[in-house]
Amino acid sequence: MSQGSSHAGERADTGLHRVVVIVDAHSNPFELGCATEVFGLRRPEIGRELYDFRLCSPEPRTLMRDGFFTLTGVAGLDAADEADTLIVPNRPDVEVPRRPAVLAAIRRAHARGARLLGFCSGAFTLAEAGVLDGRRATAHWQWADSFRARFPSVRLEPDVLFVDDGDILTAAGSAAALDLGLHVVRRDHGAEVANAVSRRLVFAAHRDGGQRQFVERPVPDLPEESLAPLLAWAQERLGSPLAVPELAARAAVSPATLHRRFRAQLGTTPLAWLTGERVALACRLLERGEARLDVVARSSGLGTAANLRALMHRQTGLSPSAYRRRFGPAAG
Repeated sequence: MSQGSSHAGERADTGLHRVVVIVDAHSNPFELGCATEVFGLRRPEIGRELYDFRLCSPEPRTLMRDGFFTLTGVAGLDAADEADTLIVPNRPDVEVPRRPAVLAAIRRAHARGARLLGFCSGAFTLAEAGVLDGRRATAHWQWADSFRARFPSVRLEPDVLFVDDGDILTAAGSAAALDLGLHVVRRDHGAEVANAVSRRLVFAAHRDGGQRQFVERPVPDLPEESLAPLLAWAQERLGSPLAVPELAARAAVSPATLHRRFRAQLGTTPLAWLTGERVALACRLLERGEARLDVVARSSGLGTAANLRALMHRQTGLSPSAYRRRFGPAAG
């Protein structure tokens, strides 16, 4: 299977942030697909390209997980030395050491300040390279004990979707790779662009990294009513005095039942979901040019400018004014 990217041959002169994925023997195809979907596709719906994307491998032919297919026609491992963001390989055999050449490429990237991403068992690769010592990270829940035993110096957070530790980010499992990828797009290009990418993926625009890795009852004995209609209703009313009791009343259930359904279906609480949606709306308003923080806070349902500042900094790492400078109409 040849790479065949539509970006091939254009990378040297794009000037775009370069994302490189290392694909090693027995890598998982799903995470590779997630990286390609988020970072590698053209974005005509946005009107501009977001990233310069390529794959690389230490071997000319790379056999993927369980021999599903062989990957050929990608760049050599030296392409990792040109990455602004390097996505490291993952694979199901977490106890098997990674290639020394791959680990060396990761260390070089980290030393020169590249951003590192690990999807699922990619956290093992990063830890084996030694770049996670003393750092926060997550990994798939089924490997948490093994990870702690092998890498006790890493601050593992095993019950979250992803961890953003600045220049090193890790996602817990396969689907969480999409959550982390969209989080990175949001960091790089703002909420509006991340929402556009998520719409093309037909995927949730924002699931906070602190949400749980798995729901309480993935296959319930009796199906509960989907939260989707309630979420759509609430998203149209974020600027109104909407709180958990109003959500429960709309769903015709008690607050306790609503809390249980949110935990079961979304892995979070109603209040956390509502706050995250309001911060995302505030980000979009700032990107569209609204400079009055009291208007942004009121329109997004966050109440006061002080509350807006606190919650935006907690979720984005930026103050509202810094966010507007970075992603507003005059940015770039």
